[in-house]
Parts: sequence; C-alpha cells; structure tokens
Amino acid sequence: MVFVLDTNKRPLAPCHGAVARKLLKQGKAAIYKRFPFTIILKKSVDESENETTYRLKIDYGSRHTGLAILRGQEVVWLGQLDHRTDI
Repeated sequence: MVFVLDTNKRPLAPCHGAVARKLLKQGKAAIYKRFPFTIILKKSVDESENETTYRLKIDYGSRHTGLAILRGQEVVWLGQLDHRTDI
C-alpha cells in the first residue's frame, strides 16, 4: 500500500504499489517520502472526488500498541508499535 497526496498535500485514498509505480513512471507523480512510502500527484484533484473518510483505531497494550486505519468496515492498513521493555 502506498500513501497518496494531492498537489496541496491533502491525503487521498492509498493505492496499490503497482499503480504508484505506473504513476511515477509516467511522470504523473513524484516521491514525497520514503518511510512510509508516499507519493504526491503533480495534477490537482477535485475536492468532490475525495469524499472518503478514514478512522484510526488504537489498541494500547503494555508491550505492544496496535494501530489500524479503517475505511468504513474495511481495514486499509495495520501496524504494531513495540514498546521498549529494557528500561
């Protein structure tokens, strides 16, 4: 999954890596950040096309914190943050 920004640096729906590769190869996008990999589009996007709402869910734990980005009931991205336990 690749995060996507429009020309005004507003977040858009993430895309598959193959789609991002095509956009980069065609010159329609540029790399904005490498970690997490994010591209920025060179062409402006109409605001009415970007009506998707996302939710961030956080599950706190003593050793790990779980993160999830949801679009409706669909899981878009999952992550885990490991806490330091050696201090």
